[in-house]
Amino acid sequence: MRRAGAVAAALAALALLIGVAFAGSQSALAPGTEIAGVGVGGLTAREATRLLSERAESVERVPITFTAGADSFQLSASQLGVKANWRAAARAATAEGDGFGPVRGFRRLHTRFFGAEVAPSLSVYTSALDYKLDQIAAAVDRAAVAAKLRRTGLAVAIVPGQSGRRLDRDAAAATIVRALGSFERGAPVDLVVVSTPPRVREAELATAARLARTALSAPVYMTYEKTRWRLPPWRIAALLDLPSGGGTRVAVAGPGAEDYLERLSARIERRPQDARFTVTATGKIALVPSRPGLQLDMPATVKALAAAAFAPANRTGRLAVRVALPERTTEQAAAMGINGVVSSYTTTYGGTPGRLNNVQLVARLIDGTLIAPGRTFSFNQTTGERSAAKGFQEAPVIINGELQSGIGGGVCQVSTTVFNAAYEAGLGIEQRTNHALYISHYPLGRDATVNYPDLDLRFTNDTGKWLLLRTFAGSGSLTVNLYGTPVDRTVESETTPLTVTGAVPIKEIEDPALLKGRRVIEEIGAPPRQTSVHRSVAAADGKLLHDDVWRSFYVGEPTVVRVGTKEPPKPPEPLPGQSVSPGPGSLIPGLPVAPAPDATAAPDVATATSAPDAATVTTAPATQP
Repeated sequence: MRRAGAVAAALAALALLIGVAFAGSQSALAPGTEIAGVGVGGLTAREATRLLSERAESVERVPITFTAGADSFQLSASQLGVKANWRAAARAATAEGDGFGPVRGFRRLHTRFFGAEVAPSLSVYTSALDYKLDQIAAAVDRAAVAAKLRRTGLAVAIVPGQSGRRLDRDAAAATIVRALGSFERGAPVDLVVVSTPPRVREAELATAARLARTALSAPVYMTYEKTRWRLPPWRIAALLDLPSGGGTRVAVAGPGAEDYLERLSARIERRPQDARFTVTATGKIALVPSRPGLQLDMPATVKALAAAAFAPANRTGRLAVRVALPERTTEQAAAMGINGVVSSYTTTYGGTPGRLNNVQLVARLIDGTLIAPGRTFSFNQTTGERSAAKGFQEAPVIINGELQSGIGGGVCQVSTTVFNAAYEAGLGIEQRTNHALYISHYPLGRDATVNYPDLDLRFTNDTGKWLLLRTFAGSGSLTVNLYGTPVDRTVESETTPLTVTGAVPIKEIEDPALLKGRRVIEEIGAPPRQTSVHRSVAAADGKLLHDDVWRSFYVGEPTVVRVGTKEPPKPPEPLPGQSVSPGPGSLIPGLPVAPAPDATAAPDVATATSAPDAATVTTAPATQP
């Protein structure tokens, strides 16, 4: 027992001596220590850090070749910002061989014989790495191609699929950073490229190929009642949608099928007729009943056609036809209450061919407009923009208070007639604007100008039943009728006289052909004027429905005066002993020049500033008289 204790004590002492012998300096790294493959044993952590940093700087711009399949790419650590934390690696290596004296000795003895490898932590500019990976993937990646069917004439074959390939980005990123973080610069480094199988393989198209061949094997017949259509194989071929791009089914679909079915539908279908209203020869409103139509049921017809085409026998299908109902039935139209004339108004017109065209064109655009109970009619929304593209022509229009030529002249003939029809019906009128100039052939104070899109004519159907607006444009007159359920309303009107509110404006034009001092009236103008219309509308029980006043302010039309600017000729020099007597029309110094009759009596330019709406009227962009 004593001997065993002595032996143990001797061994412990020996171990202690060995540990102390190999403990070495605590500040130096253990012999056999490597960081990133570089031996740093015996160096201090600071010395090791400096050594490794210098070696890293020497290779950071030296590229490494990376291969992916047949493609190769060169990258360097400086390009991607790959950096190793050498200081942290040195601290980790120090910890591997550290400890209390004898313990440190045994650790370092182990490192001496078996070595110790420390891998530094690496960092990289992520955006730079992702950019390079995108470039590599763009060159390497190849999408797999699915197997598909191909038709040549009436023969159908299966085209085999092809595998693709794809860069394993995660593995490639780790490989690139690890390689650039090391000191090795030699053999190319392989990046991982994985194979991608096709979505559809040949075997998966066997059924589709069989059906397609069956469809092209014989004619197909489609029937409806006593009519039969024959589709030969070449026609069926244009209707088939063969699987491609990952599909596995053959179907009757695609542009060819849609074109054929649309043409077939045109021969079968009959559009339904909505119930409508017509005016009889006696001027009464009559209801034309609705009529159902026929419509090809496309999904059901396609299903029947496909069933016949993919059947080896009994290759006949029936067209699916269904009844198409009108949007407005006879019963619905009857319930709208359009059974008589609510109001009517007629205006006469004339003018240039362009104006006549525009009146008739815009009248057609609003003809047949239905106005639901409580809804507001808008002239601009109903007609849209009046443009040359719609067929409108040039005719006289009022622009900023002056009569000029422009697209759409004459439209206001229609808006004025519509306004007066709504006026006489006793409807609520939401928006109406008078012309800038007074126009004598319109009812006094009851003209209505429009200009798309700002100046509009708007009125509301407050009769409780639908209204139908109809226009009847002749060669010299326009009638607007509002049909609905006649209402027992009393409409009373009072119009104030047209009064002058200012002087006639003067517009002078210099005339170089007229002698100085001469003034010639080119065109007689008119003064600014105003009027107002008061309308009261009462129901059958005497209840006041509307009490409106429309004031109209018309700007003055200038008197145009030509003013002479030509210098008078000089009189001839008299010969010696000869006197010159003035002849007719001669200018004699000291005598006044007689003005043109009434030219000096023309008043100064004046505007109707007292009219509250005058500014609005005179700045109207363009209205059609």
